[in-house]
Amino acid sequence: MSKATPYKAFDLFCGGGGSSSGASMAGVVPVGGLDMWPEAIQTYDLNFPNASTYCQNVSHVSAKQVAREVGRVDFLLASPECTSHSVAKGNKEPCDLSRRTAFDVIRFAKAMQPRWIVVENVVSMQRWDAYGEWLLRLQKLGYNSLEAKLDASDFGASQNRRRLFVICDREQDPKLPPKRPGKKRSAKSILQTGAGLNGYNYGFSPLLGNGRARPTLARARRAIRALGNDEAFLIVYYGSDAAGGWQRLDRPLRTITTLDRFALVRPGKDGHEMRMLQPPELAEAMGFPSDYKWPQTVRRNRIKLVGNAVAPPVMEAIVRSLTS
Repeated sequence: MSKATPYKAFDLFCGGGGSSSGASMAGVVPVGGLDMWPEAIQTYDLNFPNASTYCQNVSHVSAKQVAREVGRVDFLLASPECTSHSVAKGNKEPCDLSRRTAFDVIRFAKAMQPRWIVVENVVSMQRWDAYGEWLLRLQKLGYNSLEAKLDASDFGASQNRRRLFVICDREQDPKLPPKRPGKKRSAKSILQTGAGLNGYNYGFSPLLGNGRARPTLARARRAIRALGNDEAFLIVYYGSDAAGGWQRLDRPLRTITTLDRFALVRPGKDGHEMRMLQPPELAEAMGFPSDYKWPQTVRRNRIKLVGNAVAPPVMEAIVRSLTS
């Protein structure tokens, strides 16, 4: 296809636009996105102002009408709801209505007839009772499929984020994207400085102050015992962590979630001090471009926008492998 007629993509369950960002970096034009969360659509509109957006529950949307409105698409990108597949749901009962939003991908594929489909989800989606049926229905539409578990740190993001990608091509067998050569980016590479920069707090407070919770202090002490008193590190401030609750800065950040959970701890003049990682740093770890636009919203929503996203470098690599 010539540069005058670039490939086009529609982003189903688009969130803040991680998949579209990656596809755009690979030369694809996002022409539409659908999500039921207003902040996600606001973010998508900021970054893809020429695309059509739909802020609706997908089950209430006519795929055929959307297909008529956006016109030809070459890619259908989709990240169906993953909470009921993920271990992050904790002890909550899985919601089958949530998991079955994956079947809306089938509806939109029938209506839009794209050559390529890329579906992203948590790896545990493969244990879903209806996963085999869902994949078979995609294949019956004429798609050759490839299931791949890809880690964002292998493609240039400074975060270990392992996700399932179901990659489909109507004309030939899809191929795995090549990993980016060289050393993986570290968590240290995302750290920014400047108290109050862009409205976020990069200032430190004493580790032993402000009534820190016992588990927080225990994680910090484990790190200090391992590293000594002179090295900075990260701790998991909220939530559980099976790896001791801390990590070195010379490795990629652990998986970003929708919670504000990572804190930087460093030695100071009067003992160790800490601060939370800020949304711009988390977006950098996810692999969003530095000029990506984010809405003016509360911190919790900003972190959710990042934590729910598809890592753009992974989608970029997939799209390049399909179109090359």
